[in-house]
Amino acid sequence: MVAVDAQARIAFVSERDGNPEIYVMVDGKNQRRLTNTPSVEWDPSWAPGGKRIVFSSKRDGNSEIYVMDADGKNPRRLTINRRNDWHPSWSPDGERIAFASDREGNFAIYMADTNGKNPQRLTNHRRSDWHPSWSSDGERIAFASDREGNFAIYVMDVDGQNQQRLTNNLRSDWHPSWSPDGERIAFASDREGNFEIYVMNTDGQNQQRLTNNLRSDWHPSWSPDGERIAFASDRDGDFEIYVMGVDGQNQQRLTNNLHGDADPAWFDPVFAVAPAGKKFTMWGWFKQVNR
Repeated sequence: MVAVDAQARIAFVSERDGNPEIYVMVDGKNQRRLTNTPSVEWDPSWAPGGKRIVFSSKRDGNSEIYVMDADGKNPRRLTINRRNDWHPSWSPDGERIAFASDREGNFAIYMADTNGKNPQRLTNHRRSDWHPSWSSDGERIAFASDREGNFAIYVMDVDGQNQQRLTNNLRSDWHPSWSPDGERIAFASDREGNFEIYVMNTDGQNQQRLTNNLRSDWHPSWSPDGERIAFASDRDGDFEIYVMGVDGQNQQRLTNNLHGDADPAWFDPVFAVAPAGKKFTMWGWFKQVNR
């Protein structure tokens, strides 16, 4: 069995009360709802230190980036435009938020201050870039892009320079998640038929499949100690949150209800570092808004 730290918290998205909302749980049992709107809330990402959560919401019409306290209080809108902003990811130093936006036509990766000011476009081409994930040192960002046909995992410097493709197959690779030690990237891929969780080195080498079932596994999220990966799977009918060892062993279900749970994002105060230190991120609500 994969033990879940009693102090660790996983934010996630659930449709159990009708529309997708953001919840938090400690060990799979103490599940608590943080948002409550008639709209769609998804893409939770913890701030370093665990005091705030950034997320995507359609509460004001189109998808925008919001931030709230870790208990769900004081929600505040960070982005305002007529198009869509989603997939926010908090930087390890706590100073910036990366996100995807189609404000200039196609979806590209942007970066802004944590108050929503000073947005900068990091990628620029005619296709789509989604799912930004920071390296633990804050120097690089992994993301998914279909610029060369199918979706693949790419990496770039934090200023948008040196964009490199890491995966190359005829299917789709999504939802990159950088490990806390900066050595590996977990992601979802349907290269062998259905979507499964894979892991690779940060240069794209040593790609290994971690899950193997007939349904879909999505949204990998590393535990802060780097020893486990949370993910969403519909292997038992509807999407639920699971956890496993980083070798794919000891897969364990954490949520159990009749509606979808997805988009896990892990935080552990034992491994938290003040905003000047290092942290990690995760994302995606594929089922409801991506495709």
